[in-house]
Amino acid sequence: MAPAKKRNVCSKTTSANAAKKAKIDPSLQVQQIIDSRKNANDVFDVLDCLQSEKEKEVISAINACCNLFVALLERKDLFIGKLIDEEAMLTGEHNAQDKYSMFMRHRYNDCVETLLEHLVHKSYGVKECALVALMKLAAAEGQYPLEDLDWSEHVSFPRTLILGVVGRLLSKAEDNTMLISRFTEYLEMVDVRYYVMSSVRENVGSVMVKSKGEVIPVYQNNVFTLVSSIIMPSQESELTNFMVKQKDKHSEWKAAKLNEHKRSFERMWLGFLKNKLPSNMYKKILVILHDSILPNMSNPTLMIDFLTAAYDVGGAISLLALNGLFILIHHHNLDYPDFYKKLYNLLEPSVFHVKYRARFFHLANLFLSSTHLPVYLVAAFAKRLARLALTAPPESLLMVLPFIYNLIRRHPSCRVLVHRPTTADESCEDPYLMDEEDPILSHALESSLWEIKTLQSHYHPDVTRVALKINKPLSVPEEDIDELLEITNFELMERDLKATKNVPLEFEPAKKLLQGGGGILGQHFCLE
Repeated sequence: MAPAKKRNVCSKTTSANAAKKAKIDPSLQVQQIIDSRKNANDVFDVLDCLQSEKEKEVISAINACCNLFVALLERKDLFIGKLIDEEAMLTGEHNAQDKYSMFMRHRYNDCVETLLEHLVHKSYGVKECALVALMKLAAAEGQYPLEDLDWSEHVSFPRTLILGVVGRLLSKAEDNTMLISRFTEYLEMVDVRYYVMSSVRENVGSVMVKSKGEVIPVYQNNVFTLVSSIIMPSQESELTNFMVKQKDKHSEWKAAKLNEHKRSFERMWLGFLKNKLPSNMYKKILVILHDSILPNMSNPTLMIDFLTAAYDVGGAISLLALNGLFILIHHHNLDYPDFYKKLYNLLEPSVFHVKYRARFFHLANLFLSSTHLPVYLVAAFAKRLARLALTAPPESLLMVLPFIYNLIRRHPSCRVLVHRPTTADESCEDPYLMDEEDPILSHALESSLWEIKTLQSHYHPDVTRVALKINKPLSVPEEDIDELLEITNFELMERDLKATKNVPLEFEPAKKLLQGGGGILGQHFCLE
């Protein structure tokens, strides 16, 4: 059998062969190849169809190739073990069966390589079809492995094929969000998810080393899209859906153990987050951190380096990073003494105007909810918020004033800020240091909340009403500020307009554009 010689004799440059190629029916040829080994060389024609410029022909060829090699895998007609090159196969002493299985194994490798290339095809239809075909081949290869099994490593799972698929999905030049979304259905299978996580870790390590730490926005966005779509099981009993079912020693397989999943999940995220990221990606990661990442890690405190780096970015990202640090402090006993100092320094005039204002104050309320915080710290937050309130818009004041009142309710010792005894000889200068970064040194407890007294003369009646509450003893139950967090200037105006009633007028309302039809305007223009 000399398939390579026949391949060399066939010329693709003649118009006759081109016409013949155009008439090829891949499905029919595949069936002929499966029915008889005499038609083995026809596999070249089927593989050639994968290079067609027409989308329908390529998709037809992909499906045909997938059916062919799944059938050959099931019949065990592909060579099993370490494959030698084709030249050595032809010159060596091999029987007809071995030559056929080696020949078809080489064609299988060619097919897989072409399908992997099609994952970056210009047509999404081709990319999706190639992805589905590759995963079908992976399932078949897992059931009928082409390598000698090694229980110490990856058993009969087609790890190399999955690594190739992941490598193409994580393109550095093209946004593969749609294709990755299509791929997520396969992540529901336990073993696929496990080996995808290890493949992502290897791919990210290789790519980012070559980039020398430089940001690669498209690539890193593809990585985030893939890793953020991984939903981890919470119990060992959930590990039931496998693409490849191991016949023996299933319980010894790493992919069947929840602890190994968590370890792989943790390494994948840490390997990704240790690199410099695009600034807009920090928000995406931090928003899902407390729900989707930290609970599924073996050691969540390893995220401290990423959270510290995220805080240094500034703005809303700093607050979201503090949310992650807060979780590590309260649930994982992380010692982070500067937490409240960092939160205190985030209180700036811009906090009332950022997109994440509602989330900021929701988290700040959570951080300051403990009644065991030192009184000087709570007083510093109350005083700083009161000072910022002097220039805040009305919709923010309706939220921040109840916020301050709640701080005083939780810590009665802070009432001295409201009812501080004064004497006629006492200086009117405020001892509070607004520019001091350390709340301990801000002298907030020596000051008073005179800012709220000033807001009692605010131009907006609702703000005045809320500010006047401080003149009376504050009620024991705290005010629920959650419904106040999302209020906007538009909603405030709408509410004011609805509250406005019709006012009787002392003059007759005009019924025309210009009153009085006897003037000069009435002579030249029709004003009715």
